[in-house]
Amino acid sequence: MRPRQNITDLFSTFLQFEADRFGGWVTDPKLRRSMQNCLGQLPEAQTSENFWTLYWHKRWKAQQTNLAEAHLSAYLQESCYWAAQKTITRFASTQYKLSDFFQIAIAELPKILKVCDPDQRASLKSYSSVAFGNIIRDALRQKQEIDLCNDWALLLKISRKRLQQALQSAGLNAENMARYLLAWTCFEAGYVMSKSPGMRQLQRPDRATWEAIAKLYNSQRQTQLKPPGPECSPETLEKWLVYSAKQARSYLYPQVASLNAPKLGQESSELQDDLPDATNESLLAGLIAQEETEVRQSQQTQINSILTAALAQLDPQAKTLVELYYRQGLTQQQIAQQQQIPQYTVSRRLAKARESLLLALTRWSQETLHISPTSNVVKHISAVLEEWLQSYYSNPNQNSSEEVSE
Repeated sequence: MRPRQNITDLFSTFLQFEADRFGGWVTDPKLRRSMQNCLGQLPEAQTSENFWTLYWHKRWKAQQTNLAEAHLSAYLQESCYWAAQKTITRFASTQYKLSDFFQIAIAELPKILKVCDPDQRASLKSYSSVAFGNIIRDALRQKQEIDLCNDWALLLKISRKRLQQALQSAGLNAENMARYLLAWTCFEAGYVMSKSPGMRQLQRPDRATWEAIAKLYNSQRQTQLKPPGPECSPETLEKWLVYSAKQARSYLYPQVASLNAPKLGQESSELQDDLPDATNESLLAGLIAQEETEVRQSQQTQINSILTAALAQLDPQAKTLVELYYRQGLTQQQIAQQQQIPQYTVSRRLAKARESLLLALTRWSQETLHISPTSNVVKHISAVLEEWLQSYYSNPNQNSSEEVSE
């Protein structure tokens, strides 16, 4: 992609697609005249990209004008393009094209402008790069085009028939497939049984759960497998299940790449030009992994801040009940006896406290990550909240927010 050279171009030109590839920059005459007039009035800011970003963003915040939004839309064309390019590189099997992803993201620009404050956080360009990617992935998730869950959640969601088809597609013979399917069955049973009622963590099983899964597998292999084969350790079963999840993901969401696809930033070159170096790790993949790690760390920090603040806003009795339940590990019946209140009161107040925390986290997800609160999304956020509460109160260095009644 040919970069834009000056301030006027940055805020008055728009990306043009040709055959679903970058085709050049098209100038909007009205926006060009607007920028030239502004530059004539403020010549000292002619080369300051940050100045004009803040200038137009403040104009938009104050007046919500189409002109300010159009200037910012022009400015963020490259950020939107690379977010779309990164997404289509990762999820090439969707029915959408690069230009479709671009339009899905840029259409949500007002939401980004409303949430982002360049004076208080990262620049509008860096913030929008992450937000555009979230918007595209959320659209794909709602249309059931992609599945972003981790391996353990995927294994809990997939049906036996689908997993069997995936393993067949991977080339496993009948004997090994039977072992992998039995391992999956034992994983599903052992993983669910190890969780408290109403709780579904989406993390790697702990050691005790793996041992329970292995025990179940080794007892059932005698009757379920022919031949039964040797006993399996938890490590072996985990290896099989990770492999199964990988094959399931590849089968359900296959990656399709064309050798005629252009190389990033080089419209005259194609992927097939690099065939001799096909074994080298993709630079783009490395950059994506690094960026996603940084984004996850930043989001985790924000989640901690949001939920800590929400906890502080609970009334004293709610804080006490939450601490007794999560820090001391008491059951609702034990809490009721200690606090001398009915068990149904404990249940109702715990549910209300958790609901307020879930609402705070869902609002943050919707406003900051631009993720629509569908039922599946809320279920996932609920699981994230449950894990956070357990982690928060299991930290021995975490001071109690309220003194717990004896």
